[in-house]
Amino acid sequence: MSVMRDRDAAKNTQPGGGNSTFSETTMGGKELVRQSLPPRAEEARTLGRILLVEDDASLARLEAGILAARGYAVAIANSGEMAITTLHQTIPDLVLLDLDLSGAITGWDVLRDLRSYSSAPVLLTSSESAVRRQIRTQGEPRSTLDHLPKPYPMQALLKRIERMLAITP
Repeated sequence: MSVMRDRDAAKNTQPGGGNSTFSETTMGGKELVRQSLPPRAEEARTLGRILLVEDDASLARLEAGILAARGYAVAIANSGEMAITTLHQTIPDLVLLDLDLSGAITGWDVLRDLRSYSSAPVLLTSSESAVRRQIRTQGEPRSTLDHLPKPYPMQALLKRIERMLAITP
């Protein structure tokens, strides 16, 4: 995995802050993913900047394509490690986070790390039924932390993202 960043961009903990460009080779070096988030949604003329954290490459490409077609700037991180690296460089307007990530760093680990320095909205996705109860114990409002159970229709995903971004300052 290689990470490149704008040397002049100061780390900003607010959603939409910072600037990040990254590339990653997936397992076995079979696929190269290159994504970048523009500095701010208003400058890029997008509806918002979304970091999509999903280890299922097919689902990530599908969701990223749908979100980009709707006007969102989307970057993909296909592991917990990549998500943490990216989030330390820039805070998107929303993080779409799969809790069931394979590897040493889970979605819960990514969320804990992010919450240590930012309150950016996070939409958790998981096939686990107990997630909604777990996030209620976090004490966060649904405006900054919500759950969408897998599998979900794309319309439900889009509506949830629109709702969460509409209430983001």
